[in-house]
Amino acid sequence: MVRWLKHEGDKVKQGEHLVELETEKVSYELESPYAGVLLKILARETDEVPVGDPLCQNAEPRPRRRKH
Repeated sequence: MVRWLKHEGDKVKQGEHLVELETEKVSYELESPYAGVLLKILARETDEVPVGDPLCQNAEPRPRRRKH
């Protein structure tokens, strides 16, 4: 992990960059697979995270309630 580009509670768009990652061979920015809200960051910026482990929890935005 290098650095988070978003913070907990931020809205994210599909394809928007969430975090900058670095491996032994390459550095890259990981995109959000869908639109929603970044609920919780599970990995800190200095953590070494095994491939396949979750980095964060996202949720789809709740639809607005209609007023009657």
